Amino acid sequence: MSLKERLNFDTEPVYLIDGTALLYRAFYARADLSRSDGFPTNAINTVLRVLMNLLKDENPTHVAFMMDGKGPTFRNEKYDLYKANRPSMPEPLAQQIEPVQEGVKLLGLKLLISDGVEADDCICALANRYKKDRPVIIMASDKDLKQCLDDNVVMISQHGRKETIYTLDGFREKEGMEPDTWPDFQAIIGDSADNIPGIPKVGPVTARKIFAETGPTLEDVQENYTRLPDKLREKIEPELENIFLYRELTRMKTDCCDQPVEEFIVKDINTDKLSAFLDEYELRGLQRNIPRPKKADTLPAAAATAAKSKAGGDGMLSLFGDAPAAEKPEAPLAVTEAATADALPSLAGEDVGLTFEDDTFFVGLMDTEYRYTGPVPDLVRALENASIIATPSVQELLRADSSWNYILSSQWFDLSLAAYLLDPESRNYTWARLKQSMFQDGRPEFAQPAKDLHPHSKGLAALAYMQGIKNQVEGAELTRLMVELEIPLIPALVEMEKAGIGIDLTAFQEFLGDVSSQLAELTRTIIELAGEEFNIRSSQQLAVVLFDRLDIKAGGKTSTGLRSTANQVLEKIRDKHPIVEAVLQYRMLEKLRSTYLEPLPKLVDADSRLHTHFNQLSTATGRLSSSRPNLQNIPIRGIHGPRMRGCFCAGEGNMLAAADYSQIELRVLAHFSKDPALLDAFRNDEDIHSRTAALLNDKAVEDVTTDERRGAKTINFGLIYGMGVQKLARELKIKQTEAKEFTETYFEKMATLKAYYETIVEDAQTHGFVTTLAGRRRLLPELHSRNNQLASQAKRQAVNTVIQGSAADIIKMAMVAAYKDQELKKLGAQLILQVHDELIVEAPAKNIEAAGARLKQIMQDVAKLDVPLKVDLGIGKNWAEAH
Repeated sequence: MSLKERLNFDTEPVYLIDGTALLYRAFYARADLSRSDGFPTNAINTVLRVLMNLLKDENPTHVAFMMDGKGPTFRNEKYDLYKANRPSMPEPLAQQIEPVQEGVKLLGLKLLISDGVEADDCICALANRYKKDRPVIIMASDKDLKQCLDDNVVMISQHGRKETIYTLDGFREKEGMEPDTWPDFQAIIGDSADNIPGIPKVGPVTARKIFAETGPTLEDVQENYTRLPDKLREKIEPELENIFLYRELTRMKTDCCDQPVEEFIVKDINTDKLSAFLDEYELRGLQRNIPRPKKADTLPAAAATAAKSKAGGDGMLSLFGDAPAAEKPEAPLAVTEAATADALPSLAGEDVGLTFEDDTFFVGLMDTEYRYTGPVPDLVRALENASIIATPSVQELLRADSSWNYILSSQWFDLSLAAYLLDPESRNYTWARLKQSMFQDGRPEFAQPAKDLHPHSKGLAALAYMQGIKNQVEGAELTRLMVELEIPLIPALVEMEKAGIGIDLTAFQEFLGDVSSQLAELTRTIIELAGEEFNIRSSQQLAVVLFDRLDIKAGGKTSTGLRSTANQVLEKIRDKHPIVEAVLQYRMLEKLRSTYLEPLPKLVDADSRLHTHFNQLSTATGRLSSSRPNLQNIPIRGIHGPRMRGCFCAGEGNMLAAADYSQIELRVLAHFSKDPALLDAFRNDEDIHSRTAALLNDKAVEDVTTDERRGAKTINFGLIYGMGVQKLARELKIKQTEAKEFTETYFEKMATLKAYYETIVEDAQTHGFVTTLAGRRRLLPELHSRNNQLASQAKRQAVNTVIQGSAADIIKMAMVAAYKDQELKKLGAQLILQVHDELIVEAPAKNIEAAGARLKQIMQDVAKLDVPLKVDLGIGKNWAEAH
């Protein structure tokens, strides 16, 4: 459904595109695409694909593509520090500006370059001009453009695969103000992306309080600020004149562009020139997206008939529709039958594509597709001397038949895994999606491999996908990671899945009985405290009880404007009424019952063992996850953690050894940052949190209090996970000002850490990605977003990925080493579970101590860091005893 239909517009909208923002996002979204002579083409490719998709999906009549001109704007004249903190444009991006502009014009779109103002000003001015006569759709991500929203003006923002539509009603509901006062609000809080200071130490929450008391404009603030509390008034008073300047910087001009809408009519495309342009920049993957003629009467008669039929009778072709069937009938796919391995040609030394469907294998070799229906071991023997075997999922093959273990890790090219390593946030690596990308996404790397490929091919399609993506994997220096770590890990994961872990059904039943009794008692308590019967699981009914009947002040709203009863909201008001604590306890026990205690016993096999599925392709940091069921989120801490772990046990005659890396992420941080305090503490096997607390509080380690150590621990780990001042304050139950001072002191005393964090972000901004210990990459295009929230989140992700991702690399290395270890095999030890930084093996009781000691040694020796890796080991009949 088109945007016009989704937004219920009855008139053709005009599309106003922030081309400069799109150019930057395109550049950092893919940093590895260039022409054969080295000329960068990543931004050209992505910008043109976005525009082609717009033409295809929306079939717009009016489009304006806005770009910033060269030189300063009126804002620089008013405030010479405006955007002074912005790094200069990378040269590879600057090189692509002119080609992008040429490509825009070749697509028949109007290019408008601002002069003395920014592209955003032109967008706002034109939106203001056109909105009386037709709908306006702004395609941008800059929050300043929200001031343009109106009944007939919407804003579309795309972040990765997430689309956000901003409307006037939605803005009012979320922000509690009108769009024309948005610049006043921005002037108060400032904008670090544009180097606009705002009022120091005043954020969005405080700003809303100010406007609620004074009125919605800066004029109101100036007139009524004396009504505010003393501390707030002291912050505002020195800035009373400056904030009006800041508003001029954040307010869009509406008198700078006056082009009539007719200038933005989408023109016909000169397909020959566009095709030559794409050839010049070797963007052959976009050739298939060149628009076809729109009207059927411009086609030959037979083609017109086919087009009319395809378009549902209106005689129009889809803008990017395939050539009509009458012009290019699809020949059937030629497949050679192979009932036995002898019917296959020699595969020795060959690159082979391999897919699997319904007990049938499809083997692609050179230009021939074979359908193999014989025994799997025979096919394995036929492939054992192949050079490369490209297949969508090695894990699925090994799950289906262990014969595939005879193929060497170095022979596999796992297509899903390769796609994941190149883009770990895509979330969809199914073979159906990957294959579709060759034919429909216009990706240049597949232009040649897929050129003569039949769309219904299987084994040949796998081979073509590998040929298209292999150079990217090598260019991104990911080959070693895939071949030496990720693919060797697959058989280890499959063996763990098959082994499973035992569960004590009696312990589960007893635990469930106790929890059910507690839930029943809590239900009676909550109803009694509420004074009426209601559904405790219903958020809306609970909101009525808490905020209307009991008159507790609401703590927040959902994205749809309803009063929130989420746990994080209830945590803030848990001391306001006994019912809040009871509801939190109820929810915790209800999750325990519904997620673990009731469903897990139903999933065991005949031997009372539970089998999970380990997922390699699900997290951006490289961490493993598990599903069906998820054993990575089993509660292991808190009041119920030990009892829950006690329900997982070894089989008859066996015991468990649980080996857990101690503070591995902080050790990785010490290794990378070279911070002296961290290095010394770990090398001397000191308590890192007590050592940090001593440093922060200028006292001896032995004098550190429990609270001081807890504070140091919270900030040590919190900074790795991107914890901000607000969350630190909540965690430590202190004021935000105290949390801010605590953070500043931390970085002052551990200056090397601060410098290291800044280095990570700077490198990521330069290269567009971060890398982990094993060379894993994560692209972070939002680092250059004009949206402060997105840019800040990307900075946190940069640090988090390097540290967490490297810790994930290390535990994967340990899993591969443990799986291959001959000493563990001789002891009958089986790796059965990985949870966070912990590995669990099961072995005969007589060998468990030796197996545990061997696992600990493997884990400690698997990677050489500047500080020792430390592993805590436990042994027991169940997981609680071993942990």
